[in-house]
Amino acid sequence: MAVREQVNGFFIPSVTLIGIGASKEIPGKIKALGAKKPLIVTDPGIVATGILKQVTDILDDAKVKYEVYDKTIPNPTDANVAEGVEVYKKGKCDALITLGGGSSHDCGKGVGLVVSNGGTIHDYEGVDKSTKPMPPYVAVNTTAGTASEMTRFCIITDLSRKVKMAIVDWRVTPGIALDDPLLMVGMPPALTAATGMDALTHAVEAYVSTIATPMTDACAEKAIELIAKYLRPAVANGQDIEAREAMCFAQYLAGMAFNNASLGHVHAMAHQLGGFYDLPHGECNAILLPHVEKFNLIAKVDRFVKMAEIMGENVTGMSPRAAAEKCLDAIKQLSADVGIPAGLVALGKKYGKDVKAEDIATMTANAQKDACGLTNPRCPTDADVAAIYEAAL
Repeated sequence: MAVREQVNGFFIPSVTLIGIGASKEIPGKIKALGAKKPLIVTDPGIVATGILKQVTDILDDAKVKYEVYDKTIPNPTDANVAEGVEVYKKGKCDALITLGGGSSHDCGKGVGLVVSNGGTIHDYEGVDKSTKPMPPYVAVNTTAGTASEMTRFCIITDLSRKVKMAIVDWRVTPGIALDDPLLMVGMPPALTAATGMDALTHAVEAYVSTIATPMTDACAEKAIELIAKYLRPAVANGQDIEAREAMCFAQYLAGMAFNNASLGHVHAMAHQLGGFYDLPHGECNAILLPHVEKFNLIAKVDRFVKMAEIMGENVTGMSPRAAAEKCLDAIKQLSADVGIPAGLVALGKKYGKDVKAEDIATMTANAQKDACGLTNPRCPTDADVAAIYEAAL
């Protein structure tokens, strides 16, 4: 009998530090990696909140020299990467520290790819396009959502095409990932909500992925459980250190899941909203999640039943289909409780953007080319994707 060959990889940083006060370990880890002068890639928000100073004070006390690139924007662009590369080269840096959420980590990964491999960031769109290792790299996380501090994913907006480039490359996995909940207590409720729902999306998409494994399932299930329990308290009170630390573990576990089982059409479609309208990734995911999973439900009914149970829904005596739909109800309720806008039009208005039905055709075409959709459990047609966008408006 013929046996289909399939090798499942599992990608993760060599070292991960999670816990209160973990940021104090940054200088020692930089030195352990053999580096002398890192470039810190961060963003204006991290500067404004004083988080950058917290980290640079730690480096100063340890007499570690560094350069700073702090112009990363939400949905980082190819221009951000090019600017970061110039700062890295001009400062004669030999390592990277990324400080922030997904935007800072993605920008820093892009800088690392280019300084090690040459060319421009556009050369690395797709899967495993690099040929040389990244510089020594410590990723310091300040949000509990993207898990970019531990993944092999790098999402960069191509300004000329208004498209988010999905770069999936095992070499961009940080050498050291660090999550300190003390760096997160000042995160505002709206950002806490958006990043938390982003983490839930990662876990759900990995759980129903066509390449899910027992290892990714274990990570996804625990992540969903923790998010269902702790996201509301974290949004309600940012000083709740128990909730903050639990969300650190939740988003990291979700990262372990999707970093290895990949994602699905929620991300494929959300990337287009980010690239086209410059809308926040986490909120786009949160709005699209129940709509895409309603489409996916018939492909993985048993998994949706399990997720409903994990999220605390009572499905006793229900048919599998009815029980599966309780998962969608739980997702919608969590999203509403933490203040996510009800639809894409409302989200656009929140940020001064005009989300229009006439743009759906363009976004649909681009979403169908996005690498994240390759592991979606159900294969949508262009009409299916357009209908999901319309339903989410």
